[in-house]
Amino acid sequence: MKLALLVDFGSTYTKTVVIDLEKECFLASATAVTTVDTDIMIGLNEALSKLEKLLGCKPEFNLKLASSSAAGGLKISAIGLVADLTTKAAKSAALSSGGKILKVYSYELTSEEVKQLESSDSDLILLAGGTDGGDKKVVIKNARLLAEANINVPIIYAGNKSAADDVRHIFSQRGKEIKITENVMPRLGKINPEPVREVIRNTFIEKIIEAKGLKKAQEYMDSSLMPTPSAVLNAVDLLARGCDGCCGLGEILVVDIGGATTDVHSAAEGKPSAVKAIVKGLKEPFLKRTVEGNLGLRVSALSLMEVIGLEEISRESGIEAPKAEKIIRKWASHVESTPQTQKEKKLEAVLAQKATSIAVKRHAGSMEELRTPIGHYFVIKGKDLTNVKYVIGTGGVFKHNPYSQKILDAAVYSEKEPFSLKPKNPKCFIDSFYVLWALGLLKAANPSTAFKLAKKLIFKE
Repeated sequence: MKLALLVDFGSTYTKTVVIDLEKECFLASATAVTTVDTDIMIGLNEALSKLEKLLGCKPEFNLKLASSSAAGGLKISAIGLVADLTTKAAKSAALSSGGKILKVYSYELTSEEVKQLESSDSDLILLAGGTDGGDKKVVIKNARLLAEANINVPIIYAGNKSAADDVRHIFSQRGKEIKITENVMPRLGKINPEPVREVIRNTFIEKIIEAKGLKKAQEYMDSSLMPTPSAVLNAVDLLARGCDGCCGLGEILVVDIGGATTDVHSAAEGKPSAVKAIVKGLKEPFLKRTVEGNLGLRVSALSLMEVIGLEEISRESGIEAPKAEKIIRKWASHVESTPQTQKEKKLEAVLAQKATSIAVKRHAGSMEELRTPIGHYFVIKGKDLTNVKYVIGTGGVFKHNPYSQKILDAAVYSEKEPFSLKPKNPKCFIDSFYVLWALGLLKAANPSTAFKLAKKLIFKE
């Protein structure tokens, strides 16, 4: 029997999954509170002990892979030239690499913005700007400001290639390291995210794992840790496009609700479905991820409560506002706590439903009518997801909350928001085993097994 151990060091819980690689089946899963502030292995060993009891023996693992969003995940600040062009491209690339965006800047950095970067909690800074052969004055000026600043985190340059030598020289003069990669937007309307994704992931492995106290976990595994969102996006990509011997399922959207954020991933072309559509802005990437840092169910519960409004939460949940607020505050301060009563489960479901609705609306594009003397048109901004075939809900709330299907329904198009380009008639599935991240990890080593397991565990085929 060949076994794979798949681990996710989350911000709240360390999750483990055991897969039988020969039979291509799920065997067991267990969780424990993440102990990154003391010794990351304490929480992992507790989860492994639980697995031993479930399996009835101490298993020998042939493959051990892990992801991590512990200690706040990968926090990135992005700098571009034009807000709707290179800045947007840099932000998109950073998000799809598994990062959480802290700061976004456009044009020349001001002294105040440099101070913000100096005092920020960024793990790395992504500097972009200009198409290849285009303007390089601004990006060189920004490079000089960053090199002179009191900033001691990795800096990645993914801007105008004509400025790359100047940027490298500026940083080397200050004795600072700069990683140079291909331009994230080499020409207008063309996004090139893959090279910068790879550099960000390698930087995460080289620099950030040790800084976040994850080195022991890294040493225990057979391969490098990856950011958890990257693992989820890997799974989304695998399901949509398939692999050798496995035909992809087509366009997919995934809602991943956590304690700190609600992430939305999509694998879709996003082509306009409306007749006489005019697309405004950059072409959206096939693989897209957005992060809503104020829409989490535990760490960000108070900001989520503010976004929704206490009166609406009370009305939807049937719990009086003061009592609902007390429960939410308890969840925010004791992130390991879970709903104990049916009313609390309903309250959590209301929060999750609203987080889903808002996050998917922000991820998807929007449409507005435009009447002109020569006809009636629709202006499309962002990614048109109306024709997406499948919607998947993943995260602890989808596994444990009895209202999980109602939560996921909020990801689907509603006539109450007629100009939102959410999926219109998708088939909805719950990741009830909470394994999507694990299958994304497994993709690198055994994509066909990962694909087949996804069809069994999520699509129940």
